[in-house]
Amino acid sequence: MTTRLPTYFVSHGGGPWPWMPDMRDMLASLDTALADMPRQIGRTPKAVLMITAHWEERAFTLGSNPAPGMVYDYGGFPAHTYSVVYPAPGAPELALRVQGLLQEAGLPVALDPQRGYDHGTFVPLAVMYPDAKVPVLQMSLRAGLDPAEHIALGRALAPLRDEDVLIVGSGLSYHNLRNFGSGGRAPSKAFDVWLQEAMVASPSVRAEALVNWESAPAARICHPREEHLLPLMVAVGAAYDDAAECVYHDETVFGGVTASSFRFGEIATAA
Repeated sequence: MTTRLPTYFVSHGGGPWPWMPDMRDMLASLDTALADMPRQIGRTPKAVLMITAHWEERAFTLGSNPAPGMVYDYGGFPAHTYSVVYPAPGAPELALRVQGLLQEAGLPVALDPQRGYDHGTFVPLAVMYPDAKVPVLQMSLRAGLDPAEHIALGRALAPLRDEDVLIVGSGLSYHNLRNFGSGGRAPSKAFDVWLQEAMVASPSVRAEALVNWESAPAARICHPREEHLLPLMVAVGAAYDDAAECVYHDETVFGGVTASSFRFGEIATAA
């Protein structure tokens, strides 16, 4: 019996889709995959550590507010989506624990007592834990977007898996806002084939592939800027030696784009 939690990389969809019926229908398979995550881990975690693609700082930064507000970091959506509230409590004590882990690893870390939940955090969580009762610690990427450094971040976070903290990297396996629809079909599929193969490789080969992700087919077409791929590096680092499983795969997103999500590590069961 294991109590160690797996880690996840989730493709979080587009904008505030859970509050838009047409988009939620289009992303029905993502909806189902996110909603199934609590079943997979087998229990309610003590907290969720969410590494969001929508926040970058000079140091890895942790939201330390006990009651975070909201950051509506999207544009052009219906008015009601700018009054969405996800009232999950923050996790300031966990922020201090994570700060200590990163300091021990020699990684730059800071606390931010002001920042609220951005949509890289509240959108997937609203589907995973709609009652908003699980405490959430939101974490930034580090400016520079160095893949190896984000894998190292994940490795520093790994002890949290034995402390009932669910580590989730929130991004998108394809993120080219100017090339959705039919134009994104071929490059997203080619990149996803590479990604699926890389995820099931041995730990060292997988890590090397991610560090050198720009050599993948259509890499820079799929990710003109890599911030939505970096949360994957963190999830992999935190479960460095563990096997991957694709838990969401859709080839019809936004008119033909392929997107995937992954779990790393075994499904946890109560001791």
